[in-house]
Amino acid sequence: MDDDPVTRGQFEVFLGCAPGVGKTFEMLERAQTLRAEGVDVVVGIVESHGRPATAAMAEGVEAVPRRRMRYRGTVLEELDLDAVLARRPAVVLVDELAHTNAPGLRNGKRWQDIDVLLDAGIDVLSTVNIQHLESLNDVVAEITGAPQRETVPDVVVRRADQIELVDIEPAALRRRLAEGKVYGPVRAEGALANFFRQGNLTALRELALLWLADRVDEKLADYRAANAITDTWEARERVVVAVTGGPESSDLIRRARRIASRASAELLVVRVVRGDGLADPVVDPDALRRLSHDCGAVFTTVVGDDVPATLLDYARAVNATQLVLGTSRRSRWRRLLDEGVAAGVVRDSGRIDVHMVTHSESSRSPLDIRHTRLHRPLSWVFALVVPALVAAFLVPLDAHLGLSSKSSLFLVGVLAVALLGGIGPAALSAVVSGLLLNFLYTGPRYTLTVSSPDNLITIIVMIVVAIAVAGLVDSATVRRREAALAGRDAELLSMFSGAVLDGAGVTDLLGRVRDVYQQESVAAARAVAGELVVQASVGTAPPRSSDEATTVCEASGGTYALLLRGPETGPRERRVLGAVASQVAAALERDRLTAEAADADELARTDELRRALLTAVSHDLRTPLAAAKAAVSSLRSPDLTFGPDDTAELLATTEESVDQLTALVGNLLDSSRLAAGVVHPVLRRTYLPEVVHRVIAAADRADRIAQVRFGCAWACTDAGLLERVLANLVANALGHTAGPVELSTSTVAERDGGIRCRLAVIDHGPGMPAAGRGRVFQPFHQYGDQRSPGSGVGLGLAVAAGFVSAVGGTLEATGTPGGGTTMIVELPVGSDAPADAADEEAT
Repeated sequence: MDDDPVTRGQFEVFLGCAPGVGKTFEMLERAQTLRAEGVDVVVGIVESHGRPATAAMAEGVEAVPRRRMRYRGTVLEELDLDAVLARRPAVVLVDELAHTNAPGLRNGKRWQDIDVLLDAGIDVLSTVNIQHLESLNDVVAEITGAPQRETVPDVVVRRADQIELVDIEPAALRRRLAEGKVYGPVRAEGALANFFRQGNLTALRELALLWLADRVDEKLADYRAANAITDTWEARERVVVAVTGGPESSDLIRRARRIASRASAELLVVRVVRGDGLADPVVDPDALRRLSHDCGAVFTTVVGDDVPATLLDYARAVNATQLVLGTSRRSRWRRLLDEGVAAGVVRDSGRIDVHMVTHSESSRSPLDIRHTRLHRPLSWVFALVVPALVAAFLVPLDAHLGLSSKSSLFLVGVLAVALLGGIGPAALSAVVSGLLLNFLYTGPRYTLTVSSPDNLITIIVMIVVAIAVAGLVDSATVRRREAALAGRDAELLSMFSGAVLDGAGVTDLLGRVRDVYQQESVAAARAVAGELVVQASVGTAPPRSSDEATTVCEASGGTYALLLRGPETGPRERRVLGAVASQVAAALERDRLTAEAADADELARTDELRRALLTAVSHDLRTPLAAAKAAVSSLRSPDLTFGPDDTAELLATTEESVDQLTALVGNLLDSSRLAAGVVHPVLRRTYLPEVVHRVIAAADRADRIAQVRFGCAWACTDAGLLERVLANLVANALGHTAGPVELSTSTVAERDGGIRCRLAVIDHGPGMPAAGRGRVFQPFHQYGDQRSPGSGVGLGLAVAAGFVSAVGGTLEATGTPGGGTTMIVELPVGSDAPADAADEEAT
C-alpha cells in the first residue's frame, strides 16, 4: 500500500473579459499541444455553444462521458466527477469555472469539483470571465446593467498556479459577434446593442487587465519577501506620500495624487508616529483618511524612532518607486543642529525618487525647543566654550565692572548651558566658570588660590544653581516625553478603537496592526485544549504557535493571544498591543457568540416552523381531503343514485378541494425553498401589464377585480416569482373582502435620484390595525389567529414576502383610505437592456 502523500495538481485558468473572446478555444489548443507531447489529457466538460471552430478544436481529445441529471423536466449534462477520478488522467479540461451544478450532485459549484480533482493530484485547465469574479460582481452590474447570477470567489482564481489572459480588442469582438461566430443572428443583434456595447467591453477589458496586474503584484511581493529582497524593483509605479498630520498634509496628498495620476501609479499615504512620542499633532486623522480614500489612496500609520529609516523601510516594503515629502517647517538654526527628515531620506533613498513639495506652512518656523534633541556630545563642548566666551567678553570691561557683576555674567552662561545640556554639562560649566572667575578676576589674580571665602561660596553657588536648573529642565523634559509617549499611545489606541467602532472586522484590525508595527504577519489565536488555534491572520506565513511568533500578547486571561512575526517590539509597544489584543479577543468572542446565537435562533425558528406546520397541516390539509374523499365516495357508492345536478355538485366539491390542496402544497413547497435558501431569481427587464393580466386570468374570482391602472410598465425582476407574489396578494385580498379589488402600478423617486416601480393591490375590506400589519408576513400567521374553511395555512403572504425579498424588492402592508388594506410591492426599474442580454453566461 502506497502511503506517500498525493501532490496537489497544477491549476491553470484562462481568464477573459467577456463571452466570445476565445478562452475555451485557447484551452483546447493547449490540450492539443499537451496531447501531441504525449501527456494524458481528457475533456471533463467543455461547452462549445454551437461554435464550429471550438468543436473542431476538441476533436481527437478523449472526452469523459457526462453525467445526465433530470431537473424540473429538463435533462442537464454535468461533469461526472467520479468518472474523472476513476479515469485519473494527467490533465483534465473543466470549462466554465463559475458554473452552478444541478441539484443532487456532490458539490454545488464547479470550482468545488475542481478542488477535489486538484487534491487528487490531477492537473486542471479551466476558463472564467472577469464578470463572474465575486469582488467585481457589483462593478460589472453597474457597468453593464446585467447582474451575474453565477460567481466564483476571487481566492479560487488567485490561487491558480497560472492565469492566462485571453484578450481581444472590443472592436474585434464586436466584429466576431456580428459575423455569427459567438451567437446566432437573432441573439447577436440584441447583444451588440446591449451587453456587447463598445463602452461595456472596454470597461470589462480594463477590469480584467487591472485585476490580473494586482495578482501579478501579489506574486512579486511574495517572491521579494521569500527571498528577503529590499531593493526597489521598478516593475510598477507606486507613489508614497509621507504626511506629518499637520495643516500641510492635505496639500501634500493632493499634490501626490497629481504626480501618481500622470504616471498611472498607485498612491499610498503614510504617517510615521515617532517611538519617542515627538510627533506632530494630527489636525484631524479622520479627515486625512477620508481625503486619502477620496484620492484613491491607502492611508497607513507606522511607528518608528528613526523617521527617515522607518519611512524608507516602509517604501521599500511596498516596492515604492517615488516618495513625496513636504519641505521642512523648521528654522535654519534648528537645521544646523539636525539635518531633518527630508535630508536623511534623500541621502539614503537609493533608487527611490524623492519629490520635495513646498507648502504654505514651510514659511512658518515657530519656536519649538525640544530639549531631548539637544542632549548630545555637543553640550559638553558648550560647557567649556561658553565660560571661555564670557571670560573673553569681560576682558575689555574688567576696569568698569565689579566682581559681583562679573559673577552674574558667568552665572548667566552657566544657566544657558544648563538649559541646553543637562546636569552633567551644567556642573562642568559651573566648575570651569568658577575657576576662570577665580583665576582672572579675584585676588591674587592669575592663580587658582582661593584667598577669600566669598570666592569659594561663589563657585559653590554657581554649581548648585546650575545643577538645580538643569535638574528642573531634565524633569520637565522627562515629563514632556512621557506625556508625548502617552499621547502617541492614546492616538494608536484611538485609531484601533475607532476601527472597531466603525465595524471593522478582525482581519481588518490585524491588518492595521501589521501596517503600524511593520510586521510580516499577524495572527489571532484562541486557546483550545491547551493549544492555540488560529482564528484569523494576515500577511505571509502567519505564526501558528507562540514558538513561531516574535511577539506574543495574551488577552482574556490567556484564552486569546495576538501573535506577531517580524521586527521585535519594545515594552511600550507591547502595552498598546496588549490593549489591541483585548479588542481582537472581544471581536472574536463577539463573532463566536453571534454565530452561536444565530444557530440557536435558526434552530428555534425551525422548531417553531415545524410545530406550526404540523398544527396547520393537521387541520387545513385534512379538511379538503375529507371533503374530496366524501364526494368521491358518494359518487362511487353503489347504494346511492344521484341526478345530473347532484353529480355536478359533488364533482365541483372534489375539484375545489383538490385546488385547495394544490395551493396549500404549493405554498408549503415555496416556504421550504425560501427557508433552504434555494430560490435563485433570474432578474430581467419585465413588462408588468403582461404579468398582471396572467394573474387576473388565473384568479378564481377575477370578476371582482374592478380596476387596473398602469403608471409604470417595466421593472427589473423575475417574471415567474412576481406572478406568484401577485397571485398570493390578489388571493389574500379577495379572501378578506366581499367588495372589489384594485391593482395599480406607479413610479416612485428615491432620495439618490433613482426610480423604483410600485405595485399596489388594494382592497376595501375591514382592514387591520397598524400594529398587526407586520405580523401578517410571518409563516402560519393569520389575521386574528382565526382559521376559516379554505383559508389555508397562512403561508401565502409569507411566501410573497420571501419572493419579493429574493428579487431585491420590498413588500409592506398599509391602510386603504376609507377602510381596507393595501399591499405595496416596490421593485427596481432596471436598465434598458432586453431580457436576453441580462443573463449572459460564461462561455
